[in-house]
Formats: sequence, C-alpha cells, structure tokens
Amino acid sequence: MSADRIEKDDLPTSFGAFKPVGYVVAALRDDTAAQQVVEALLGEGFEQRDLIHYSLLDEQNKLREMIDNASDLAGFGHEIVLMRRYRELSKQGCSWLMVYAPEDEQTDRVAELLQKHGALIATKYNRLLIQDLLPAG
Repeated sequence: MSADRIEKDDLPTSFGAFKPVGYVVAALRDDTAAQQVVEALLGEGFEQRDLIHYSLLDEQNKLREMIDNASDLAGFGHEIVLMRRYRELSKQGCSWLMVYAPEDEQTDRVAELLQKHGALIATKYNRLLIQDLLPAG
C-alpha cells in the first residue's frame, strides 16, 4: 500500500511532527538549484503533481511556520532532530522540495539527482521509519 499525494497547502503531521509519508523532503541552497532538480525529475518521468516546491519567495514562511510549530510538539528521537535541522536550514533561506516517491526505485533516483545537485539534506518518510538519503559529511 502506498501513501497518498499531499497538497502544498496541507502539510501532514503525526503527533505534532512533520510526517509526509511517501515523500522525499530535500533542502537546496536556493531556488535555482531546486528548479534544476525539478527539471531533472520531470526528465526522469516524474510528474508535476509528484513535486512540491517551496521557493524562497512563495511559501517559505508557511513551511518555516509549520516546522517551528511542529518542532515544539514533536516528541523525541529522530523526528525532533530533523525538525531542528529543518528549522535551521529554513532560517538560512534554503529552498525546499518535496517529491512523491513511495517506491524504492523512485527514491533511489530522487536521491541520486539530489546528491548530484548539491542538496543539503534529503529525507524519505516511510510509514514506520525516516531514512536519511545523503551520505553523512
């Protein structure tokens, strides 16, 4: 069973923590890098409806607000660590990309493109676990 696609204005949480099951969430240095990833993903066969981009100008404040609010409520463990990382990257002005990639093969393609384009963080949300997709360093 795969997760459902979400809407840009309806970011999902679970017990106060950001939890977009079936999605890869990535921070990129700027909108240009994010747009390059979007174009590469579309070229790889992903559909526009699989991609949610939060640019520095359009919805960055909504994402930052959600992260700030969720991070205070998130319980413990890896989720709270991620919320803190997301909050810090958001404060630095990163551009965000969410990619619907519920299958492992899709996730692998997304991770490869994100690494190639210098993503700062890439995280896959599965039903029971959260997976870091980029090598540490």
